[in-house]
Amino acid sequence: MNKLLTTLLFSSILISTLFSTSYGQNQNCSAFAFRNNQIFATCNALPLLNSVLHWSYHPDNHTVDLAYRHGGVPNTDWVAWGLNIDGTRMVGSQCLVAFRNSSGEIHAYTSPVSSYGTQLAEGALSFNVPRIGAEYSNNEFIIFATLELPAGRTNFNQAWQNGAVSGQALTAHVQSGDNMRSFGSVDFANGELGGGGSSVTSRQRRRNVHGVLNAVSWGVLMPMGAVFARYLKVFKAANPAWFYIHVACQTSAYIVGVAGWGTGLKLGSDSTGIEFTTHRNIGITLFCLGTLQVFALLLRPKPDHKYRLYWNIYHHAVGYAVISLAIANVFEGFDALNGQKNWKRAYTGVIIAIGAIAVLLEAFTWFIVIKRKKTDSNKHTQNGTNGTVNPYGNGTHQQA
Repeated sequence: MNKLLTTLLFSSILISTLFSTSYGQNQNCSAFAFRNNQIFATCNALPLLNSVLHWSYHPDNHTVDLAYRHGGVPNTDWVAWGLNIDGTRMVGSQCLVAFRNSSGEIHAYTSPVSSYGTQLAEGALSFNVPRIGAEYSNNEFIIFATLELPAGRTNFNQAWQNGAVSGQALTAHVQSGDNMRSFGSVDFANGELGGGGSSVTSRQRRRNVHGVLNAVSWGVLMPMGAVFARYLKVFKAANPAWFYIHVACQTSAYIVGVAGWGTGLKLGSDSTGIEFTTHRNIGITLFCLGTLQVFALLLRPKPDHKYRLYWNIYHHAVGYAVISLAIANVFEGFDALNGQKNWKRAYTGVIIAIGAIAVLLEAFTWFIVIKRKKTDSNKHTQNGTNGTVNPYGNGTHQQA
């Protein structure tokens, strides 16, 4: 009985908390006072990007008067909200856009989005928008508009965004985090919002997989393989184990890296209009150089071969070039994600750790090499030198 009462009490508290939170949000939404004293019948806080949608639906002529509020943004940003009549995401959205132009005025206009490479150029939508305007104050854009909704429906998919303005050009929004989840649905008749906000899309998963595969392979395993090759072979007990460890590291890095490279090609083909030229070009170069290194193993001369010196020079030069380009391209990838600061910090920490270990091993290696040379030199001195006359003997010679 006590357990039942405890469960009921906990459930009551949870339900009342959820209700009060929801009620508080709606009250805060409804209590907002517009400067033009306009009042809307319905409002809902959108789940992401500090945005709120207010509207009044008029069933007699199937129109909607709305206000889209997007807070927490500087006046150097652009904001946009739109309906997607036939799709669910950005492409196909019929957008209302606002930004501060070079004259210092807030410019509002309509823009149909036909591809991921859109620059939100001004244009007519698939439905009529007889009125549109915007204002900015207190770090918040507000777009006012009247929409003549497509006939026969009141439920639509919606998307909302913000990004930076460079000169008079509207640059792409952040390609990660909340900006990749700011979509859902709205029903203007019953006032309900749905979908969006929390799920990770298949494209985001592919981006994450691409990043992890390439960071681990090209960005971590490749440098580690080089460290093993350079410093383990100094120890006589590690020969020839260092060679097999080196080959295992670099071969694994290449195989995983090729998989990551393939996911990058797929992402590029599926993201028409989105280009990261430097990242792509370095990736192609890495793939070519890495493939050359793999084939070079098959042509590796024996240690006493006359061409082995030239092979070593080639192998080391290409290997260090691959490592340098790989690390640079991992950081290019983080910049392309534009927001994954934790991943970038973690990878930076890994690279610093590998670099610090390499510096310590480099110093230790030189210590061992110099010590061995001194030891060999002492042995050579004690044994004498070929052709040296023994001043204390009978003129015989000692052989080293």
